[in-house]
Amino acid sequence: MKLYSYFRSSAAYRVRIALNLKGLSYETIPVHLLKEGGQQFSDSYRAVNPSQLVPTLVDNDVTVGQSIAILEYLEETHPQPPLLPTDAAGRARVRAIAQNIACDIHPLNNLRVLKYLKHELGQDDDARNGWYKHWIAVGLGAVEALLADHPDTGRFCHGDQPGYADACLVPQLFNARRMGCDTSAFPTIMRIDAACTELDAFCDAAPGSQPDSEG
Repeated sequence: MKLYSYFRSSAAYRVRIALNLKGLSYETIPVHLLKEGGQQFSDSYRAVNPSQLVPTLVDNDVTVGQSIAILEYLEETHPQPPLLPTDAAGRARVRAIAQNIACDIHPLNNLRVLKYLKHELGQDDDARNGWYKHWIAVGLGAVEALLADHPDTGRFCHGDQPGYADACLVPQLFNARRMGCDTSAFPTIMRIDAACTELDAFCDAAPGSQPDSEG
C-alpha cells in the first residue's frame, strides 16, 4: 500500500493511526501542501486524486481519497483487529464521534479555508486565529458532551480498545495545541488523548515521526 501524505495533515494522520492499529505496512509518498505553491496542485497528483487533497491511499489497483472513506475501506478489507464495535448502536456512536471531528471541526479549519480567509477575504492573523479557536471550542465541546459520563466511554472513546473515533480525535488535538487553543474545558477528551499517545500506533503516526517531518 502507498499513502500520499503530508506530515501535518490531520486527515492523513488519522489514516496513519488506523494503518498502524491494524498492523499494516505502507509506503509514505510525501505531498507538501505549502512548497512549490502546494504540491497537491501538481498535474501528477491531480491524476492520483482529482480533489487535490491528502491523504490518498493506493492499494494495488484501488485508489481511495478522503480519510473517512479510507478508514471504512481498511475496516472492510482488513477487519482484524476491528476499529469499530460489533453492534450497530456502537458503530453508529463511534461514527458520530468521528464525524463530529472530521465533518464539523476539520473542514472549517482546513488549510484552504484559512488561506481563503486571508487572501480572498483579507482577514489578518488575529481574525483567522480567532476563527480557528472558535470552531475548535464549539466542536470539541460537542465531542466532550458525547464522551463525558457515557456508559460506553472507557479508556478510549468507546471501550478499552483504541479505534476509529480515537484515530480522528488525536490529530484534532494535535492541531488544536499547535494553534494555541485552550483545551482545559475538555477533561474527558484530554484523558483519552493521553491514553492514546502512550501507544506505539499513535506515536509512530505522529507528525514528528514522519519521513517528511520538518520538526
